[in-house]
Amino acid sequence: MIAVEVQALMEVEKLALKKHKIFKQSKTRYLARAALASMFIGFGVIVAFKTGNFFYLEHSPFAYPMAAITFGAAIILIAYGGGDLFTGNTFYYTFAALRKKLAWLQVVRMWVYSYIGNIIGAVAFAVLIYTTGLFNEPSVNGFLLKVADQKVHAPTSELFFRGILCNWLVCLAFFVPMSMKGDGPKMFAMVLFVFCFFISGYEHSIANMCTFAISMVLAHPDSVSLSGVIHNLVPVTIGNLIGGGIMMGWMYFYANKPFFAEQEEF
Repeated sequence: MIAVEVQALMEVEKLALKKHKIFKQSKTRYLARAALASMFIGFGVIVAFKTGNFFYLEHSPFAYPMAAITFGAAIILIAYGGGDLFTGNTFYYTFAALRKKLAWLQVVRMWVYSYIGNIIGAVAFAVLIYTTGLFNEPSVNGFLLKVADQKVHAPTSELFFRGILCNWLVCLAFFVPMSMKGDGPKMFAMVLFVFCFFISGYEHSIANMCTFAISMVLAHPDSVSLSGVIHNLVPVTIGNLIGGGIMMGWMYFYANKPFFAEQEEF
């Protein structure tokens, strides 16, 4: 099992270096890939909250579970459709830097670019949703706006720790399937891990970014303002960074360091 784990970590390293190569070749293309990733998250947000809204209108306890299940479409789109997500990069780039394959300055620059690209994609997707007119009525967007309102009222410290737990699970959703064979098991594992983070109430900075962007082009509550969004995204982003960088990147590097040395000897 350890050999399989180490092999998967080598795939993480290769992925980080591939992303770095794209970054060096063209910052614009890197930004475009990051924008694409948050647009895929946007698709997940729409399908999750539109599905959940049917149950929300009936005051059903299944509103959140149904949203959690359908949100899994987002991670499949990112894994198979491409894109560059800040939250996953916190794991990939940290691990590559600890392995001395990337310089920390390069890592920070790529984090910043991927985060900016994710913002661009979230805003662009929200504008596209607004132009469709499909999400304008309270009978359709009530569940989304209620969740957005709850997110801006949560205490800062709670948002921070929810962010840690969230990205820990999300990075596992990308990492664990690397050891699996066949697309079916991989997709099932991804959707299961995403369901776990969503149903648990953890906070994902890019998913929140998309949720807020969509909310703000609708008739949203006054609380969903720029200051409310910042109140949420700052602690959640820092938490996500720790969840991916420390709980995944550093932890797996430290736990498997002797096995990397053995591999390199051969």
